Amino acid sequence: MRGTKSAIEPPDDLPPDEMPAPPEWLDDDARAEWLRVLPILFNERRTLSVADLAVFANYCIAIGQVAEASRILAKEGLTFTGPSGPKRHPAGAIRSDGMNQARQMAAELGLTPASRGRPGIKSGGGGGDESGLFGLFGGQPL
Repeated sequence: MRGTKSAIEPPDDLPPDEMPAPPEWLDDDARAEWLRVLPILFNERRTLSVADLAVFANYCIAIGQVAEASRILAKEGLTFTGPSGPKRHPAGAIRSDGMNQARQMAAELGLTPASRGRPGIKSGGGGGDESGLFGLFGGQPL
């Protein structure tokens, strides 16, 4: 895919005054990401409409999968010994897939440095929580 990406414009239907609570079916990691990022998109940047909440929920789920897979890998290691010898731990593939999904949805939502640099993104501050995603992993970068 070549060329410049189109600018992310603030939606015509701006968000309501109240932020929605995280869906009950989100796990703890996904819920934490929802609570951390939604105020930035909803209040500060005002780039998220009600119609975008499904994509945002999927982003949070992907972040939750990355967090869970990372904890499993930290505990069990990157490899395991199977009947035919050492193999990669399946959680590694799950984490990689979750990272790719989260990255793609983050770009759509204006959460990446490149997408924030597009002219259509309103700047609205840093979001307050400087630990960011690393807070999910005990403060350690991946």
